[in-house]
Amino acid sequence: MPFPRKPRRWCPWLAVALLMCTAFSGAAAQPQRASTRPPNVVLILTDDLDSTDLQRFPNIWNLLVQQGAVFSRFFATNPWCCPSRSSILRSQYMHSHQVESNRPPTGGFPKFRTLEESTIGTWMRSAGYRTGLLGKYLNQYPLGASRHYIPPGWDRWAVPVTRLYQEYGYALNDDGSVTQHGYTPEDYLEDVLSHKADEFVSSSGDQPFFLYLAPVAPHQPANYAPRHADAFQDEVAPRTPSFDEQDMSAEPLWLREKPPLTPKAVRRIDELHRDRMRAMLGVDDMVGSLVSTLEQSGQLANTYIFFTSDNGFHLGQHRLHPGKTTPFEEDIRIPMVVRGPGVTPGSTIDRLCSTVDLAPTFAELGGATPPSFAEGRSLVPILRGEDVPWRDAVLVEFFQPPYAPYAAPSYSVLRTERYSYVEYGTGERQLYDLATDPYELRNVAATADPHQVDTFSARLALLRSCSGATCRIADAESRALLRAVPR
Repeated sequence: MPFPRKPRRWCPWLAVALLMCTAFSGAAAQPQRASTRPPNVVLILTDDLDSTDLQRFPNIWNLLVQQGAVFSRFFATNPWCCPSRSSILRSQYMHSHQVESNRPPTGGFPKFRTLEESTIGTWMRSAGYRTGLLGKYLNQYPLGASRHYIPPGWDRWAVPVTRLYQEYGYALNDDGSVTQHGYTPEDYLEDVLSHKADEFVSSSGDQPFFLYLAPVAPHQPANYAPRHADAFQDEVAPRTPSFDEQDMSAEPLWLREKPPLTPKAVRRIDELHRDRMRAMLGVDDMVGSLVSTLEQSGQLANTYIFFTSDNGFHLGQHRLHPGKTTPFEEDIRIPMVVRGPGVTPGSTIDRLCSTVDLAPTFAELGGATPPSFAEGRSLVPILRGEDVPWRDAVLVEFFQPPYAPYAAPSYSVLRTERYSYVEYGTGERQLYDLATDPYELRNVAATADPHQVDTFSARLALLRSCSGATCRIADAESRALLRAVPR
């Protein structure tokens, strides 16, 4: 079935009756039919979700994975919350938006505030969409502004202004009115956001909507709803070959200095893993409720649902205590699932894609025009199943701020289909052949063919210096550089 092409701007007279989707009711999976009305777009953005087994979460698995396409090679532009979310909102790499960390002076909401006049929210709103952002916005919000402050571009706004990660006892800016939530089960943040999301999609009428739904789970401390307290009791964190890695002699200094994990640390890792899984059950309930509401309101067949995370998370791999910010696959590679009109249910997309691609994708679906500063590529052609020219590498960047000496030193990553190449500000390098070393146990930067390493370094330099449309040119130029290197 052909992928729908949408008019560039929504008009009320284009609205027609939507076809009821059979996917949710359990009928055989079929590509969803298109409406002549512009599609609704929903982004569900979890916080710190690694590439875990989504089959453990029945609604996410049955309603999204089984009814949509899984991106098997999807990466964050930065493995830290605020820089990554800035890339999602503006389709820029960190070196362009310059939101380098989670708090001032190098990052956080105060640094991003100067960029708020042009985000995916303003783009979609200008295209005639009703827009909503529910959940986590940016770290340190609303520092420097009123608790009642709502950024440009959002018609519906419900974002915590205190105790963001606690899930209880927080204050919520709800369309400019600040309300205090307590400690009862009904105050659990993911449930509150879920109810507001259902209300948002139910009340949009004939106007297409763009919903940015951002639960806090499974971010530490991974608080979960009381109803999920007994789940996953026998679960332990995955014991991959890289868990508490034994030989770190070829790694950069910051890794060589890491001592082996203690039994106490391993117990803490397992406890946190269980709590993260329990917290994700709240997100799973949210997905189930939202899909049900979309179906009952007759909008599911004309709605794209994107499910992903801002960054990944490590749990004991490479001797690392729980966290993120490293160049390893656990932190930079994230889940990504899309269901919607024309997307083949149960399919897999193996193209190299990134969070910088999300905003151009939403813009194309909604008939909006991204500004010239946008650096990502629209995923619409590959969602159609078209065999289009595509990049063969993605860029990941990280800046170590002075207030976070525990984090990895600043670095950049060139991630190709086969290799992960890392350059640190310290001058150190990492190179992993993921075809033979998928768990990144053997850093071969010092022993690899120097021509190969030089080629990767030249490609990385191109992407690190790109800006706006030149980033897509850099994609093409870096492809030529790679021809001499086996993939």
